[in-house]
Amino acid sequence: MKKSLAYGLIFLLFGLLAYYFFPEKKLDTSKKIDKILVVKHKRELTVFSKGEALKTYKISLGGVPVGKKEFEGDKKTPEGIYMINDKNPNSDYHLNLAVSYPNGSDSLHAINLGKSPGGEIKIHGLPNGYGFIGKFQRFSDWTLGCIALTNPEIEELFYNVPIGTEIEIVE
Repeated sequence: MKKSLAYGLIFLLFGLLAYYFFPEKKLDTSKKIDKILVVKHKRELTVFSKGEALKTYKISLGGVPVGKKEFEGDKKTPEGIYMINDKNPNSDYHLNLAVSYPNGSDSLHAINLGKSPGGEIKIHGLPNGYGFIGKFQRFSDWTLGCIALTNPEIEELFYNVPIGTEIEIVE
């Protein structure tokens, strides 16, 4: 019994190490990214060029991942069509791309609830100083409503996604 438990733990450890260190496909930077699609229930972000999927990333979302963001503090990731409207190289989360949330209907909905719609929705990396967490960040939805990637992944997007790129976020 103890021997099989030890073997199981060793197997688990090697599996986690392989997952962490296994290299992933790099983004084809020869093509211009013109759309981002986030599918929340799959925890995937895909970048496109002229309708061709270039790469799909595994992501983490807000701590309450099901449902459309309704107001500031609900820990939900918005749903809808937005734009990348800014880039921040001095982010507290390695690097970030700003999402143009809230739009008019988002704001109106929150106001009708008597709440603020919030803002500051980003696609970002890991908190500064915690980049070593790497792919393990995908094991949990931990943001306040943002879309999180590993630091190497946000670097790929930061340097290859132009401001003005459409981002569609669906359940």
